[in-house]
Amino acid sequence: MNHSSILSVENVTKTFQSGDHKLTVLDHVSFEVEKGISCAIVGPSGSGKTTLLGLCAGLDRPSSGHVILNGQPISDMKEDQLNSVRNEQIGFVFQSFQLISTLTALENVMVPVELRGVPYREVESQARELLEQVGLGDRLHHYPNQLSGGEQQRVGLARAFIHKPEILFADEPTGNLDSETGEQIEDLLFELNRKQGTTLVIVTHDRDLAEKCDRIIELKNGEIYRDTYTSEPETVSVEAGTSE
Repeated sequence: MNHSSILSVENVTKTFQSGDHKLTVLDHVSFEVEKGISCAIVGPSGSGKTTLLGLCAGLDRPSSGHVILNGQPISDMKEDQLNSVRNEQIGFVFQSFQLISTLTALENVMVPVELRGVPYREVESQARELLEQVGLGDRLHHYPNQLSGGEQQRVGLARAFIHKPEILFADEPTGNLDSETGEQIEDLLFELNRKQGTTLVIVTHDRDLAEKCDRIIELKNGEIYRDTYTSEPETVSVEAGTSE
């Protein structure tokens, strides 16, 4: 793993059993993600991009190969170790928001840091500050069903960044939003990312969102088809079936 990389995917394959058939969703995928960049993973439906994101985030395990985060082989960890890594180093933003319906916006944002045993007043102060940054300073005590989709995703962003993750994974973060609200969420996502210096990995079908990232990894039939750096003159193209 390169010393400047935070994430390394090494020869990862993921298969699922479907009746008598074995379905290969990812086929010997390899790449590294440098610290501090924004990277989009794109591809048609069924290309394996959401499966790949789940493996990178430690939400699932590869059938073969390794995922290494910050020098730690997370694909080989026990579940309690994985929980610790996810809670301390990783942030998530989901398409479906994944807010807890019985908690207010403020309480939802506080959850990740409360789990780490940080004093309540400190957590509450951080959560209030983040919700104000995303424009929800007047919605702190509203429950998810009292918020619009865009407001719920703003809560999701604040929650994802509250524990200052080293890497943030976003799965179709604007997929359930109209185009205008989606653009606002994108702007907030990149703004918070710049402020905290987080590495950002986004799965998206939205080409405009992908092109705002420093790098675009395109999947096709479970393999890396193209790997492009948008913010640098160098472009690396990877033929299907080979690794970077």
